Amino acid sequence: MSTPEQNNTDSTMWTSLLHSGLASSFLRLPHVPPDAEQLRAAGAGAAIYGIPWDSTVISRSGANYGPRGIREASLQALSYNATLNIDLVDALNPVDCGDAATTLANAEKTFGSAQKDIGSILAAGALPVTLGGDHSVTIPAVRAVAERHTNPSLVLVDAHLDTASDVGGETLNHCCPITRAVEAGFPPQNIAIIGATGWLNPRSELEYCRQNGIEIVWLEDILENGLKRALDRVLHAVGRGTDGVYLSVDIDALDGAYAPGTGVPGTGGMTTREILAIVRRVSARGLLGMDLVEVAPTLDPTNTTTTTAVRILLDALAFHARSASRRPRT
Repeated sequence: MSTPEQNNTDSTMWTSLLHSGLASSFLRLPHVPPDAEQLRAAGAGAAIYGIPWDSTVISRSGANYGPRGIREASLQALSYNATLNIDLVDALNPVDCGDAATTLANAEKTFGSAQKDIGSILAAGALPVTLGGDHSVTIPAVRAVAERHTNPSLVLVDAHLDTASDVGGETLNHCCPITRAVEAGFPPQNIAIIGATGWLNPRSELEYCRQNGIEIVWLEDILENGLKRALDRVLHAVGRGTDGVYLSVDIDALDGAYAPGTGVPGTGGMTTREILAIVRRVSARGLLGMDLVEVAPTLDPTNTTTTTAVRILLDALAFHARSASRRPRT
């Protein structure tokens, strides 16, 4: 709901999505606003940040409910993993920064606000963990990362290439995050896409990857040659003298049987175990930031998709924390 500061004429008038904002925080973590000074004072090593946005999707809508659905599902999880013997609260002291201020039907204003908030999280030395929202929410996140790193790399886990220049003239579309990341400063030769497959990857997007030297590890490569070889290719591409890796996970990389709650549920996609293995190995090198996108809870009659999203996020945080603990102190 709006506040008097947001609307000087009517304090009862809404200005944003009715389902945005914190009904409950991720893992019941403390809420700290996306303000660098307050995040430093809290000692936050990671910050959850939601962008409830799906206003430019070309497929089924509903991902704007993603941040709330993921947070709700997270209430069934612990911050401690007995197998790994790691407690995220002890290792990272994560907080929840709430949701971006969305401006209805205006991607430019919404993403500008989100980029500023994620920049504050980075300035505080915390890992930004963005909850989508459709895949366009990667755009403000990578722009914020590129402002602070001269040579970032990127791993995209997705059934789609997402390298469109625009969709009907709209450049802030969920088909365009990788193109916008390159424009922001991510060297294309240090970008790897893993899990792409299917019938929704246009010729022009494939040609963009080839012309710019983006590494593509097709789902069929995993099926034919195994996950280890596929991951070796990915890590070789993103590890060549880079500052670190930004990880973007689209839930539609999973087979629709494992994640039906998304705009384009796929057939013959990855298993949950495969995607967890990818996330763990990439995160083990340490992350510059990450996002998990395209979770649409209202399209799943169960909570399978949201609980899977939570597990992906927890594993990424755990393996990032392990990497951070092994870094020499400066």
